[in-house]
Order: sequence, then structure tokens, then C-alpha cells
Amino acid sequence: MTTWKLMGLGLAAALGLGAGVAQAQGNFPNKPVKLISDSAAGSSNDVTIRVLAEHFGQLWGQQVQVLNHPGAGGGISARVASQAEPDGYTFYVPASSTFLAIKGAPGVSPNLPIELPKDFVPVGLLMTQPMFIGVSKTLNVKTVPELIELAKKRPGDISFAATGRGRVTHLTMELFQQMAGVKLTFVPYTGGPAAAMNDVTSGRVGIVLDGFPGVGGAIEGGLIHGLAHSGDKRLTGFESMPTVAETLPGFRSGGWNAVLAPLGTPQEIVRKVSADLMTVQKRPAMQERYRQLGSFVGLLGPEELIEFARAEQAMWRPILQKLADEVEQK
Repeated sequence: MTTWKLMGLGLAAALGLGAGVAQAQGNFPNKPVKLISDSAAGSSNDVTIRVLAEHFGQLWGQQVQVLNHPGAGGGISARVASQAEPDGYTFYVPASSTFLAIKGAPGVSPNLPIELPKDFVPVGLLMTQPMFIGVSKTLNVKTVPELIELAKKRPGDISFAATGRGRVTHLTMELFQQMAGVKLTFVPYTGGPAAAMNDVTSGRVGIVLDGFPGVGGAIEGGLIHGLAHSGDKRLTGFESMPTVAETLPGFRSGGWNAVLAPLGTPQEIVRKVSADLMTVQKRPAMQERYRQLGSFVGLLGPEELIEFARAEQAMWRPILQKLADEVEQK
């Protein structure tokens, strides 16, 4: 079963969560809840997590705080989250890259990956989102074919900004290079596209990519050219934006976030938060907000999340292994 077909299992999973939820602690939550993020403030992942925090806060009548701990390919946030008190008042919302790395592989977050349910308790899939690719106006290209043509004329001369080695933004461009037959130069930015934007607009870096919240403002403001996104079909509300697959058939990539709990978190609370996650995800207001961000609500429960994560690992680890082999050969 493919990862994206799993999305259709969400509604069935939601129905199965009802039993046992009624037995959850009736007064939970009765104080502020924390959501730990592995992404920088203002990044695409951060924006989507803050949407969740807003809706959880409305549902629970409690403040829901987002705590940003970027860096080390997700290793810093994973350590902070794993050491949190497992009382149901701290949850971890890592990006997909935190699950994908190969443990012990040089140069690709050797302290990771997260394996479920060994390292954390799965709660549910928050959202999925394709990557939007933008280019500096100094490149004078406005389509993916034009970018490929230019890159073939200037192998290794055009650089791309992505959020750290081994992150999904980096892996997306590695896949792009493989399928397009071009050579680009990777420039990592721990702070994500916001940290890279000055370099992209000035032409020091040629390409930047992230979810729409990270690069949409620069595209819509005319600071950079938006070329395409990495989804498998054009998006509602973004019909004028082509997919990379229209030029490179079969190309697909996307980021995603999962909601996890520290090991030892009471199961009745995990079940309640998992059910509450689906409740807010079904709200038209939340779905519309995510649509505006070029994202889709997850609607996968704990068991479906485990299967989804394993399928994504199987997809990306050949590219990660290639990156690790390249580091060892240097």
C-alpha cells in the first residue's frame, strides 16, 4: 500500500478511536499543553503546527504553546521531547526528515531516526505538504524545463538552499538532480528558507524550496519566481503552479508532520488526544487554512501513522544511503 493511499484510511481510523476515549481523564487538559517542534520559527512546519495549536486551544479551553528546537537534523528536538515528563502535557510534532535518516550514517543525522513505537508513542499524522520550488530572478528561468536546460549548461554552478543535510527539502533536490540528470550545489540553512531568502533574492543562491508557508510570500511578492511544486497533481487554489512531474514523470516528494507523545504517556490521554486531533482536522476552518498553506490534514491514527512512516523510510533511504556513501568517500 502506498503512503498516499493510506490517507484514505483516516476516516475509518477515526471511527475506531471512539472506544476508550470516553474513559480518558475527564479533566484533561487542565493546564497549558506544549508542542515541541524541530523546525525554526516562521518555517513552513512551524506555521502548520501553530494552526494545530490554535485549534487544540479552542477545543480544550487551554493555552497550547509551540516550542521551537531546530538544529542537528532534528536531533535537538528529539532529545528535548524524549526527556519531557510523560504526563500528557507535552507532545512532539517532528517533521518527516526526523524519521528518515539512517542511524550511524555519516552526514545524514547519525543520532536519528525516530522509530515508532520504539522511541515515541504515535498519536496521529498532522499534515502532508508538497515542496514549492522557487528560483532567483537572476537565473532568468521561469519553468522547470528552462531550469534543467540551464543547469546542464552550468553543472555544479547553480546552488540550492535547503533546511539541513538529509532533510526532506535536501532529499527533494537530490531526487530532482537524479531524475533531471543535472548537478547542483547544496547550501544548508538551519533557519530554513527564511534564513536563505536574502541570498536567493540577491542571486548568491539560485534555488530555494519549502512548503508554501516558507516561500509563498516571496513568490507572491515577486521576489523570486515560483516554478513548480513537488506534489503529484495541481493543487486547488494553486492551479497555475505546475508540478515537477509534468516535466519529470513520476517525480513526487512532500513533507509531513506527526504528533507523538513521550514514552510512558498514559494511554487514555494518548487515545483522547488522537481522537481530538481528528476532530480538529475535520473542521472546515482548519482544512481551509491548510489548503491556503498548500497542505492537507493527515487523518491517520496511530497504527496508520506507523505504516505511513515506514513506507516513507523505504522510499527515501536509498537516496540517504547514497549521500552517506558520498561522505565516506571524501
